[in-house]
Amino acid sequence: MKTEKMTFGISYIDTGSALHALNGITKFLLFIGWVTVVLTTFDLRILVTMIALGIGLLVSTRVPVKVYRPLLIGTGTVLLLNALFMYLLSPSLGSDAIGTRHVLLSLPGDYSLTEETLFYLITVTIKYFSMFPIALVFVFTTHPTEFAASLNRLGLPYKIAYAVSLTLRYLPEVKKDYINIMHAQQARGVELSNKAPLITRLKNLAKILGPLIFSSLDRADDISNAMTLRGFGRHKTRSWYSLKPLNRQDKLWIGIIVLIVVLALIKRFTAAELFWYPLS
Repeated sequence: MKTEKMTFGISYIDTGSALHALNGITKFLLFIGWVTVVLTTFDLRILVTMIALGIGLLVSTRVPVKVYRPLLIGTGTVLLLNALFMYLLSPSLGSDAIGTRHVLLSLPGDYSLTEETLFYLITVTIKYFSMFPIALVFVFTTHPTEFAASLNRLGLPYKIAYAVSLTLRYLPEVKKDYINIMHAQQARGVELSNKAPLITRLKNLAKILGPLIFSSLDRADDISNAMTLRGFGRHKTRSWYSLKPLNRQDKLWIGIIVLIVVLALIKRFTAAELFWYPLS
C-alpha cells in the first residue's frame, strides 16, 4: 500500500547562517518589532516592502526552499479564502473604509465589486502574509532552549519560559508520532487518502487523533516525572546553557529595530488617515 509522507515541518534548523549567530533576544525582538510595525499600518507600500525584506531574510537563513514552500502555499491559500469570505460577508467593506465607491464589476444584489473593496482585500491579505516569513525566520534560526533563555532574561519566569521551550522542542516529535500512527492505521486498511469520501476521512481521522493524544500525554507524564526527580522549580532562578551575551552586532540590530518601531508608531499616530489609498 502506498502511504502519504509529510516532508515538511516547522522546527529549528541549524545552517550556520548569520541570523543563526544572533542572540535569541535579538531575534525575539525582531519578531515582536516586525509584528508591531505590521499591526500599526495599512500602507500597502510598507507592507510590500516588509514582505520583500521578510523573504530576503528567509532566504538568507539557507534553509532549503522545499522545507517551507508548502507552508507558504498553504498560508497563501488560507489568506485568499479569508479574503473571499470577507467579501461574501461584507461586499462593501472597502468602500465603507475608504469613503468612495467606483464599481469595477457589476454583480447581482449588493455584490458589485468596487475598486475600493478589491484594494482593501489585497491590502489586508498582504498585511497578514507579511508576518509569516519573519515567523519562519524566527523558528528556523532560534533553538528552543535559546528562546527560553531569552524570554527568561527579558523578565518572564523561568518555569513559563521552560514550558515554551518544551513545547517547541516536542512539536517535531508529535509530528513524527502522527506520521507513524497514520502509517500504522493505513496498514490496517484505514483509508485516509483522497479516494475516500470527506466524511469517511474525517471519521478515520479520529482513529489517529486518539492514539496521538494518549501518546502525547504519556510523553508529558514522563517529562514531568523526570523534571520532578531532578528538582526542577525548587529555586527562584536558574542558569541557562544556551544563554549568550549580547555582542556588538546584536546591539546594532536592536537599535535598528527600536528605531523602526518608533518611526512606525509616530507615523501611526500622526497620519491623517490610517488606510493608504492612491486612487482617492
